[in-house]
Amino acid sequence: MHFAIEVAGEANPLSVQTLYQTLSAASSTDPQQIKTGAQQLHNWEKRSGFYSSLQSIFIDTSLPVEVRHLCVIQLKNGVDKYWRKTATNSIPKSEKEQIRSRCIESGIKEPNPRLAMQNALMIAKIVRYEYPVEWSARPCRDLSKIKCLQCSRPDAISSIVSNLRSVLQSNSNSLELTRTLLILLEVIKELSTARIQRTRVSLQAAASEVLQVLGSLYHDKARTWLTFLARGDDGEAAVRSIEQSLLTLRALRRILVAGWDFPNRSSQFQDMWTLLNDHFRETLALISNTALRFHGNVRQLAEKHLRQIAKLHVNIARDHPAGFSLLESSIPLLSAYWSLVDQFGETFGSRTTDNDLAMDGRDGESDDSRMPLIEFLSLKGLQLVRACLRIAFNPARTFKYQNDEDKAEKTQSRDLLKSGFLTEAFAQTAMQTLVTRFFVLRPDDIRDWNEQPEEWEQKETGAQTQDVFLKNSVYAAIGLAAPILEDRIDFNPFLRGTLKHEVQIQEPGYNVLRRRIAIVLGQWLVVKNGLDRELVYQIFQHLLNKDDRWNDSVVRITAGRQLKEIILPFEFDKMTFKPYSATILTRLMTLIEEVELSETKFALLGTLSVVIQSMDEEISPFADKIIAFLPPLWEQAGKEFLTKQLILGILSTLISALKGESPKYYHLIIPLIDNSVNVQSESYEQLVEDALGLWEATLQQTSSDAVPQLIALAPRLFPILEAGSVALPTALHIMETYVYLAPREMLQSIRPLLPSLTSLLKGARREVTGTVLSIVELLMRSALDIGGDEALRILTLELLQAHFLQTIVTGLHGAYESHQTTGPNRSRTWLDVLVETDYLSLLSRLALSSPGLLLDGLAAAMPQQGKEESMGWILTEWFRHLDNISHPEKKKLNCLALTALLKTNEPWILIHLQDLMTIWTEVIVELYDDEEVTSDCLVYLKPDAMQGERETAEEERQRKLMFGDPVHRLDLKAFVREHVRQTIEAVGGEAAFQTRWVVNVDQEVLQEFGRLGVM
Repeated sequence: MHFAIEVAGEANPLSVQTLYQTLSAASSTDPQQIKTGAQQLHNWEKRSGFYSSLQSIFIDTSLPVEVRHLCVIQLKNGVDKYWRKTATNSIPKSEKEQIRSRCIESGIKEPNPRLAMQNALMIAKIVRYEYPVEWSARPCRDLSKIKCLQCSRPDAISSIVSNLRSVLQSNSNSLELTRTLLILLEVIKELSTARIQRTRVSLQAAASEVLQVLGSLYHDKARTWLTFLARGDDGEAAVRSIEQSLLTLRALRRILVAGWDFPNRSSQFQDMWTLLNDHFRETLALISNTALRFHGNVRQLAEKHLRQIAKLHVNIARDHPAGFSLLESSIPLLSAYWSLVDQFGETFGSRTTDNDLAMDGRDGESDDSRMPLIEFLSLKGLQLVRACLRIAFNPARTFKYQNDEDKAEKTQSRDLLKSGFLTEAFAQTAMQTLVTRFFVLRPDDIRDWNEQPEEWEQKETGAQTQDVFLKNSVYAAIGLAAPILEDRIDFNPFLRGTLKHEVQIQEPGYNVLRRRIAIVLGQWLVVKNGLDRELVYQIFQHLLNKDDRWNDSVVRITAGRQLKEIILPFEFDKMTFKPYSATILTRLMTLIEEVELSETKFALLGTLSVVIQSMDEEISPFADKIIAFLPPLWEQAGKEFLTKQLILGILSTLISALKGESPKYYHLIIPLIDNSVNVQSESYEQLVEDALGLWEATLQQTSSDAVPQLIALAPRLFPILEAGSVALPTALHIMETYVYLAPREMLQSIRPLLPSLTSLLKGARREVTGTVLSIVELLMRSALDIGGDEALRILTLELLQAHFLQTIVTGLHGAYESHQTTGPNRSRTWLDVLVETDYLSLLSRLALSSPGLLLDGLAAAMPQQGKEESMGWILTEWFRHLDNISHPEKKKLNCLALTALLKTNEPWILIHLQDLMTIWTEVIVELYDDEEVTSDCLVYLKPDAMQGERETAEEERQRKLMFGDPVHRLDLKAFVREHVRQTIEAVGGEAAFQTRWVVNVDQEVLQEFGRLGVM
């Protein structure tokens, strides 16, 4: 059916008219038209002329906005997928040229702001791919209005700047100015994130020109609206100027950060830096003036200027640390920011911030723009201080070459910060401010603790004493400092002498401290070894106790979250935890049932998962309770797929821990897996990966007398294998596990599986290909064990029918031809070394089991070649590749297979006697590498000797199959001796063998082989 749709779509001719009709259908409200139109657009997207036609419709402003919007979205997505030269079905060069020639002009004149934004994003993506080499300067095509800028860089940025200058000169069209600024902003944003050095260097080369134009524009517009607002005039002219200056400022921020590696060395940068800092102070003073009242969104726009400049300060300090420190006004700037932090701290701990500066302005670029302005600026101030602390005391290391000037500037910047700002007096003031003002709980915190404990787990109840507030702040600092202080403080005395007692105090306000103690313990146990874990477990057991009135919801939820950090560290001992496990698990599951917020439930389920995983087999006594606890949660989750994913993960962990006890829960688990991996299920995409994990864990613990329902589940794998999604590796591992578990059933249902496996042989990742070949190899061994040569013959026919063997032979022939050619015109092969080893190992299984069956299979796979011709190139490539096989077992397998081919007594194998003797000598020497070893070291005589202490059912099956493997059953020296003697007899005796075949072997090779004592 899919093929029919594809043909119908392709048959519909592409023209601007038919494209417009399809776009109209796809943007309609009729579901059927939307589906049909979307399918047709998908079919056309690889056709030449599709994207230029989309642009033709988009630039026609007389057409409906919905159609044009769909056009530009399709165009933008097409640039993402097909603009690169290396992309499959890439857009032709001539079509690219046409799109480039029209995109800037149409964007400048676009009246709809939403469409203008999408077009700007599309232009930015094109520039990202082509700047500065491919895109020649193409300003507005109307040469009567636009005067081209003559510059030494005929590139996209110069083209946009040229248009910007022309618009400014005309001084008439506000829309064109806004749209040009928008395009320039998006282009700079896109280029500033590029990691390619050439792009960054080119952007820096254009930075001075861009800054010259933007700086002048910003100065004029900002001075205009500041003058208007200072005299109380916030009319239309002020609004227009402030909007345009904000857009200019956003572009300025990006180019200032990305355009200079050493901003302190550029006078142009310093002039702009000084101007922006002056405007920052002036604007802050202006909107702080309570005598002035602003209408509409003027105040918000002014605040957005402050937010942009504050972001610039932090960006420069982060990306150019030495340059920031050495800029002339940096130290006064830091002091000004700290004054704002100090001012904000005075009200932070005592009341909700709602003064005149606390307006909720929106920046449009970041969520933190939702904060009140004073809080936002204080946060940026703290970030600046943190950046300066890193510059002075923990500078980032770099592999970038630094000359003497660079090194001197880094040293100078550190010294300047330490002497001018980061003094001992500042450190004392900063610590006091942070601990006593910012680590405290506020009245709105107390309200939310009572009213919304799940939504906000960091709040408080009741009347609080100042001592509790202070302790909470101090403990918060102790917790945050854990990674720094862990080797300087003995935490155990504090734990035993202070925290143990304070967590039991039954007084108002100590629920705040209980919550904080849970967090502190979670912060310290992950970094500090040797803590009194039994006491910690007792504390958490107490904090999860619902019957204690001071363990309110916030305390218990926090303890439930932090328990995960307590259990995770490497030194966790399940036997130490075991005495407390029953109580803690019961209380944790009770808490999970109580909470309503899905995020909280998800976090607590994460803790439960960690506990189960860490306790391993000791979780067994609680399995019934956990299994009974999960189904109601599954039903409650509804479409909260994250919670369902976690439940599937918990079941996987539990099944793995229970091992042989797990089958009694299969009646609950199998239907869950069946529904989650059904490609027709609405939850398939969200749950398939986690459900496959549970499926795999279930199979691994299933004994050989497999559950019929579990075997019946196997066909669910076929559509997943065909889809080839990210779940493919796990699905293949499950299929491999099924072959171990129920080989007879899998052989009976192999026909629908093989085409999917064949499609994965070429082009898939090596781990995928390796698993596919491992599955087929297991099927071969199973067929031989169950039905002998006849069963293996039937499987070989199935492999031929599915073109599996043909694909392997084609890959090997490509490798052979590649190795026969050299130079620039050498034949290339898609087969890498590891995959070729897997291919040859599969052929080795056939050869070792039945050389005649291998020859018949190869003849059917290559009907156009005779036996001697085909075996000639196959053996040449096979022997050549043996040196690339490093895995001892696979190397022995290939050696056994090539030796087994001597049974044919054919000249095409006997002429390779020297190659055979070489590989015999090499492999036997490796297997008998110790003088005291008298037998093949890969031959395992006692299967039970390698049994693991807590072996899973699958590991047991794998162990038994391994001991039945000829690689581990046959002594190579004896195998070679037997086959050489059979060959000597077959060719007419020792003399005939010497005369016809041994005479062609070099004496050195014969001597090395003779020392082995094989004959």
